[in-house]
Amino acid sequence: MAQPTHEWRPPERPWQEQDLSDLPEDGNRYEIIDGSLHVTPPALPEHHELADDIRMALRQVAPEGWRVIREIGVRVPAGNLIPDITVLTSGAPRKQMWAEPAHVALVIEVESPNSRRHDRFTKPALYAEAGIPHYWRVEQGDFGPVLYRYQLVKGVHYDLVGTLGPDDPAHIDEPWPMRLDPSAWPR
Repeated sequence: MAQPTHEWRPPERPWQEQDLSDLPEDGNRYEIIDGSLHVTPPALPEHHELADDIRMALRQVAPEGWRVIREIGVRVPAGNLIPDITVLTSGAPRKQMWAEPAHVALVIEVESPNSRRHDRFTKPALYAEAGIPHYWRVEQGDFGPVLYRYQLVKGVHYDLVGTLGPDDPAHIDEPWPMRLDPSAWPR
């Protein structure tokens, strides 16, 4: 017997945050950018494993009260985005579906073929406009993960402050002082 399909129609106005709760829980990532719905298919297991390892590396050294969360929503001007990893400050409210940018210290996107352009161009511009101080983008290089670290400049855009590859463990200062070693993350 065929499974009934969920039928939905787009609103007759720009998409809004409350519309997201009406969409199916099917593994797709639903985000709103300037009133338009953007759908990204589920990522591959390798993507999730890398995001999990990065999240755990950060959680192990996070200051007390700070939280490192996978796939929590973040409000941005004219939209709602879901970073792969979000670092919330110690003052961030708990039990909320969408984090306010004022409580977000860092967002991290793990690049995949389905998200490459958004992770490199669209999302950083929106995170910068929201005032989020730090943005990291992780891509799989030929020899393992490469981390691109960006810092908000003049509240307008991000400047690249450094890269870390599998042979480049380093001490960094954002969002708190720590040592990161991408060679410990899955290839």
